Amino acid sequence: MIENNQKKSKGGARAGAGRKTGSLTKRTRQIAEAVATQGITPLEVMMKVMHQLYEEAGNVSEQDLGDKELASEARIKLLNMAATVGRHAAPYVHPRLSAIEHTGKDGVPLQSGVLVVPSAMSVEDWERSAQPKH
Repeated sequence: MIENNQKKSKGGARAGAGRKTGSLTKRTRQIAEAVATQGITPLEVMMKVMHQLYEEAGNVSEQDLGDKELASEARIKLLNMAATVGRHAAPYVHPRLSAIEHTGKDGVPLQSGVLVVPSAMSVEDWERSAQPKH
């Protein structure tokens, strides 16, 4: 039962209500500012680690490990580590495609619409009018 000092809620979502998409909380903003004052970001660390692992994989030689198979395994392990770090950094460097543009033949825009056929039109006239106009 509703108390006298309580109002009935209209309920439902209201336009413009709530936190805006992408807005930072006070805590998130504090963390971002602290990271910026230190001079290096987590993304920069990930990129540096990825490049170092990739370079180290290129420098692995058979002479250092004494075996061609061991060198190959070490190279693959380092490249996998570099790929893992790169996978975590990629969303911050390469944005995803949000939509795919659909086009018709030869890149022209797709045509859409409704063709209304009068009963007085012959089949040949209808087929002629239904042909794409280029």
